[in-house]
Amino acid sequence: MNWRRTRGGVAGPLLGLLAVAAFFTLVGPSSFHTWRNVETIARQTTIVGTAALGMTLVIIAGGIDLAAGSVIALSTVVIAALLQAGWPALGAAAAGVAAGCACGLVNGLLITRLRVVPFIVTLGTLLLVRGLAKGLAHEQKIDAPLTWLVELLAALRPQTRWLLVPPGVWLLVALALAVGGLLRYTRLGRHMVAVGSSERTARLCGVAVDRLKCTVYALSGTAAGLAGVMQFSRLTVGDPTVASGLELDVIAAVVIGGGSLSGGEGSVAGTLVGALIMTVIRSGCAQMGLPNWVQEMVTGGVIVVAVAMDRWRHAGE
Repeated sequence: MNWRRTRGGVAGPLLGLLAVAAFFTLVGPSSFHTWRNVETIARQTTIVGTAALGMTLVIIAGGIDLAAGSVIALSTVVIAALLQAGWPALGAAAAGVAAGCACGLVNGLLITRLRVVPFIVTLGTLLLVRGLAKGLAHEQKIDAPLTWLVELLAALRPQTRWLLVPPGVWLLVALALAVGGLLRYTRLGRHMVAVGSSERTARLCGVAVDRLKCTVYALSGTAAGLAGVMQFSRLTVGDPTVASGLELDVIAAVVIGGGSLSGGEGSVAGTLVGALIMTVIRSGCAQMGLPNWVQEMVTGGVIVVAVAMDRWRHAGE
């Protein structure tokens, strides 16, 4: 598999982002192209973008993870419950991320041990994890004491304007660099591409496919757990019903960014651009006063076009 295929395809999504931003700058209200709105878009992109980085690894390896939204909800519940029990903020956040990692590892084990396709396994765990979150929270929101976690995605105060964007956005940038480095410079990253391109060939070349799949899903769960920390920062409560359907946005960000649902292709930069495209569309539509159903139709149309272009590109190979 040519490594360039995992990095390529970013130019198209980037041009799409510039076109969408230019459109709303021209036809939208003046508030759209203010720095305050840029900061808001960055904050809104962080949750989806964080989970989408983990999904990028899964899709490159030829899988899919439909449980991401439920894992985010579980993470917020775990964090809030532990903060309420007196845990320090860092420990509660780490536990929320660990819960996501455990869910991802369970997905990987079920897929490799039961030999069931990822779509079916993660569709089942979507409901299982959501039910677990509701059970832990007794089907209600969990209030938690205020800690520094709420500052991760809070609007910047005058004294912290030097950061330009909230700390959570910088954490997303750091995570993107780490995932990009993993894909580009490590054997694990090369094996992900190999398995996504041809699992049979990868096995013949000595790749421990089952172990790699477990690792990839554990990493995806970890990213979703970290996205749960970001979601908790925005909500300041543990909500077992939050992020319902968010897994579709996460998958869409990867696909819009050039990732292939056939496996073997995807990029960190493309995924972040894909997440930004969806956020900019929603922000622009909202500021123009368009109803939610219009936003959903536009976003859905972008996803369909992105998938169609992916199939067209592969048909020519």
